[in-house]
Amino acid sequence: MSIHFYEPRQGHGLPHDPFNAIVGPRPIGWISSLSSAGVRNLAPYSFFNAFNYVPPIVGFASIGAKDTLRNVQETGEFVWNLATRPLAEAMNASCAAVGPEVDEFTLAGLTPTPSRLVAAPRVAESPVAFECKVTQIIQLQQASGETVPTWLVLGEVVGVHIAAASLKDGVYDTANAGHILRAGGPADYFSVGPEQLFQMHRPR
Repeated sequence: MSIHFYEPRQGHGLPHDPFNAIVGPRPIGWISSLSSAGVRNLAPYSFFNAFNYVPPIVGFASIGAKDTLRNVQETGEFVWNLATRPLAEAMNASCAAVGPEVDEFTLAGLTPTPSRLVAAPRVAESPVAFECKVTQIIQLQQASGETVPTWLVLGEVVGVHIAAASLKDGVYDTANAGHILRAGGPADYFSVGPEQLFQMHRPR
């Protein structure tokens, strides 16, 4: 087997960095937040995932000190909204590089709706939302100990909203919920559908 090896600090030597494509597809961290002055913000993050069951904890990484990071530092709250195929274009519009005074809900043509336990609004059109309280904000660092301008935001999920249509006999129907995921390349995404579903039970 022929292998392409590289050390990231010396460059990958390929037309496009393969790291994001290999660690993927990834759930999209579509994060809504509110500044201390009450300005709404909505932005997608490609580095997002769940990290604990009980209590449920999710996290996203802000590469650079962006508006979302400043908002969660100020308020200690955020909402994760599920990005689905019908919402893909609106999600993409919300990642526009605009000033902190711009409301991305309006920019993307989305409806902010009140959360129950946090001040940050959720996306009314999204079938699932997690209301979160920040537990940790960690600046990442290299193996050498030198910090990098990326912050991992972890939050405990304190409230969950699920559209009734996404529940089949009380079980969340991932295969038909329309999830989209970020992949590698400059514009690649994947969608989840029933054709990707297979089942495999853990050994006992």
